[in-house]
Amino acid sequence: MAPDVKFSFLSLAKSNSSLFTESNSKGFENIKPYNVWDGLPRGYAFSGNPLEPIDLFLKVAPGSFKKGIEEAEAEIGQKVGCLISDAFLWFAGEMAEEMQVPWVPLWTSGQRSLLAHVGTDVIREKVGASGDKDQTLDFLPGFSAFHASDLPEGVAFENSESPIAVMVHKMGQKLPQATAVAINSFQDIDLEVVFELKKRFHKFLHVGPFSLTPTAPIHDEHGCLEWLDKHKRASVAYVSFGSIAKLPPHELAALAEALEEGRFPFIWSFRGNEKDFPEGFVERTNRNGLGKVVPWVSQAKVLNHSSVGVFVTHCGWNSVLESITGGVPMICRPFLADQPLNMRTLEVLWRIGVGIEGGVLTKSGAMKALELCLSSKQGNEMRERTSILKVFAEEAVKSYGRTTEDLNVLVNEIICGPSKRKWLDWVTNWNWW
Repeated sequence: MAPDVKFSFLSLAKSNSSLFTESNSKGFENIKPYNVWDGLPRGYAFSGNPLEPIDLFLKVAPGSFKKGIEEAEAEIGQKVGCLISDAFLWFAGEMAEEMQVPWVPLWTSGQRSLLAHVGTDVIREKVGASGDKDQTLDFLPGFSAFHASDLPEGVAFENSESPIAVMVHKMGQKLPQATAVAINSFQDIDLEVVFELKKRFHKFLHVGPFSLTPTAPIHDEHGCLEWLDKHKRASVAYVSFGSIAKLPPHELAALAEALEEGRFPFIWSFRGNEKDFPEGFVERTNRNGLGKVVPWVSQAKVLNHSSVGVFVTHCGWNSVLESITGGVPMICRPFLADQPLNMRTLEVLWRIGVGIEGGVLTKSGAMKALELCLSSKQGNEMRERTSILKVFAEEAVKSYGRTTEDLNVLVNEIICGPSKRKWLDWVTNWNWW
């Protein structure tokens, strides 16, 4: 949509190497990646705490990105005309002010978590002093059915020692100053919250769902789609907890036992060691055709297959959107960040998902949730409601849809701006999550 504009893309070396492969870069010759330091010291050994490398990155991020900008400007011989950043990188707003260019942060999660972060100071004033995690949030538009315990960590109850809590708090304070805020979502999914955010931002632009973006054909190397072809409509459970979260051993065993004992057909995208499963589980279920455990699948393609009837998920926003655009209800086992809030939204507001009893997977709890979603009237009703949201999403990305309109506004902001700029534009990105 802007072939004459030059884009410099700043991200971690690991991220850039996976994004800018020879096959992925075709047609994007006006985008050049630049690596920024991840903050990890030489010889760093991962401790197992997923927040540790994020903390190290955040400590050096402002200086690293500034250095990257200077490198790109020197190489290209032009000044940056617009700064687009991951919304978490709040300091990009200050950099844009110094450079006197527009700043467009991109929020890759949902509208509801965004409003929670923008409203953090009010939430802390109303809730933080009491420390009551059961307090309802009816003072926040669209949150009357939500409690303080549903919010991302660090929002209602300040944790000054957490670098991520400090980061998202500063982000929430800075975003209203942005030229525009873009979001990976579609407007009709959460109208009350959308209208409130439109009041708080200069421009609020829906540019998603990214899961409906056309992509190059992906090879089904593990034969998942062919396997799904052999199953009845809405009969299979798809299981994946993303790239970061990892089930504790007892929960992993409980879910595996529930799937096998309940005879629920399944595909499990699992990045760990197959030895983590109960002894013989993978071999037995593969041999008798009950399930497939694979290291990777094209999640969007699997969720769009008619045989998939439920998605057992950590409730990361990208997974939520892919499930909605596939028309598949969800069983939710959240871990961190916005995931508990997403679960509550699916369960009580949109009614397209269910949480796990007690928040921890047990064999009986998993079997109950699977039976509910795959074999009951309530499961069919959830599927129908999910299909309605799917239609809204598909309408949004059509030529006359709201997402298309907002995307055109964003492109115009990038290439034409107040002073009709049309030279180097700038993209920064943070890809830890």
